[in-house]
Amino acid sequence: MSRHHHDPDGTRLPIKLDSTSNGEFAPIPLAPIHHRAKHLALETADRNARRSGLGRRDFLVSACGAASTLLAFNQAYASQGQRGGFFELDAEAGLDPQLASASLEGKEFIFDVQGHFVNPTGAWTKKLPDDARPLSGFPQSECPAGEGPGRAYLDCFNSKQFIQDVFMDSDTDLMVLSFVPSRSDAEPLTIEEAAATAELVEEMEGTHRLLLHGRVNPNQPGDLETMDALAEHWKVSAWKTYTQWGPEGQGFWLDDEGTGIPFLEKARALGVKIVAVHKGLPFGDESYQHSTCADIGRVARRYPDISFLVYHSGYVAGTREGPYDPNRHDGVDSLVKSLLENDIAPNSNVYAELGSTWRYLMRDPDSAAHTLGKLLEYVGEDNLLWGTDSIWYGSPQDQIQAFRSFQIAEPLREMYGYPKMTPELRAKVFGLNALKPYGDRVADLLPKLGVDRVAANRLAYRERPDPHFRTYGPKTRREFVNLLRWQGG
Repeated sequence: MSRHHHDPDGTRLPIKLDSTSNGEFAPIPLAPIHHRAKHLALETADRNARRSGLGRRDFLVSACGAASTLLAFNQAYASQGQRGGFFELDAEAGLDPQLASASLEGKEFIFDVQGHFVNPTGAWTKKLPDDARPLSGFPQSECPAGEGPGRAYLDCFNSKQFIQDVFMDSDTDLMVLSFVPSRSDAEPLTIEEAAATAELVEEMEGTHRLLLHGRVNPNQPGDLETMDALAEHWKVSAWKTYTQWGPEGQGFWLDDEGTGIPFLEKARALGVKIVAVHKGLPFGDESYQHSTCADIGRVARRYPDISFLVYHSGYVAGTREGPYDPNRHDGVDSLVKSLLENDIAPNSNVYAELGSTWRYLMRDPDSAAHTLGKLLEYVGEDNLLWGTDSIWYGSPQDQIQAFRSFQIAEPLREMYGYPKMTPELRAKVFGLNALKPYGDRVADLLPKLGVDRVAANRLAYRERPDPHFRTYGPKTRREFVNLLRWQGG
């Protein structure tokens, strides 16, 4: 009998390649090359498992399983001429545990500055019709915790599963729990629920491994007034805002005198001078303008004492990234252009965050190379921040493993001046860079991370791991539209 509760037959790959969205953009179907990559990875895993004398599931949860998957992806992408970026692994890593571990396992400090937990039993569900079954169509809605009548299946999405995904099945050390855009009366996760999730870690005698954002949309009545309580009572570490969102579909600029400026002035006055601003991933045509980064350089110059964390780095999912194009007005190039026009030097007070961006780019290595190269060059090697947007994408471990091994090809480095991805550079991105804006919030926690109960539980669990290799976000347009409706969008 298999020791694995999840996927005992080994049908799911450890590096997840699918159409999953974070709920902020419509799922983008896989192209034929991606299906080819998945097929090749499963074939390779099956062959290497037999050569290793292991069952396929046992093989896939090992470092060799992840290495085999990434090597197969390399082979598939290279067959179409995509070699601007690749996963840098020894050719024998799929069969040699030491070679696989050397590339895919690490001891970096990993500080994920964008995590999400959407409470499936929150107040917003009380507004649903009695027969409504939100999220029941998602594959992860079947689990032992969810066996029961009615909406018991929603327990499969609870905060304990969040902690399992983030702190047991991945190498993440700290995470900032962020928020999704919503009306104040229809929040899928309230600040109270976020604090309760953070307290679950405390119940495990863990360091306070979850920091909290405070959601503020200054174009929504009442949000500016809530900032006092968020700062003083809830001790939020930063503010989260969506410039392309508004209660009537109308976004705003951070330097708008009636909305953005009062927000930034109040953030400064309250002493919480970190603003995480969602850019890229527009919520439809009407929000496209305000999803660009045109205002970032302007406010960074006006408020040099505030740290601006540009979530998603301005990336627009579904687009191809190339070298910097000053004539382009969206995507990562809009961020670069705004910084250059306002004389914001690299490694200043603007940071680029990789949530959903890196996850999507994992399936497009050429775009990944250009995106990382541009961000490292123009935003700065000390200002690129790790974020995963999980748990929408399940455990973030596959994103971590892919980033540990990703390399920008030498021809692109020579042509455009992109840096080589080194262990030292990756360590900065994984967590050390986040200590610049967040350091005073976590300095007392760092010495405890390796010795608390969370660390002990993780070490014991890794003796017999059983990750599920599933994603949580919508995979089809129908699921995406339904999620927007359930969230009050």
